[in-house]
Amino acid sequence: MSSNELFELFIIEFEKLENLVNKLNSENELPVNQIVEIYYQITNVSSMIEVMKQQIDKSDLSSFEKISNVENFISKKFNSTIHPKIMNNIENSISEITKNLQSLDSDQKSKEIIENEAKLYEKLREIMSTKEFVKQYAAGLSDD
Repeated sequence: MSSNELFELFIIEFEKLENLVNKLNSENELPVNQIVEIYYQITNVSSMIEVMKQQIDKSDLSSFEKISNVENFISKKFNSTIHPKIMNNIENSISEITKNLQSLDSDQKSKEIIENEAKLYEKLREIMSTKEFVKQYAAGLSDD
């Protein structure tokens, strides 16, 4: 893959990231699949930055400027604003589901309550595993 092709791919991947971030900004409740998708995309773009820094001609200032702008976007917009919002959203979801589960009457359980409880436990498990995934990203930030 040539440097130009790599740069074009980088731009496409960054635009996907930007769209995901903008979509996230407009939503209050964040579905787990969207959270995973945005962290996958941010990791993908960050990895591409590392490769591109090594492969792009040092005299190509416009490419370096674009890479720098993307790094700033990740650092300032995602890491400083979006990432904490996602963590907060996850914590709130876990708290809310836990409260709902604790409030269910354990003496008189109908089939419907048992099914509802099972769904809540499944959702809680899914969100908690997503929380671990997001915490791994945060741990990577503190390593830099």
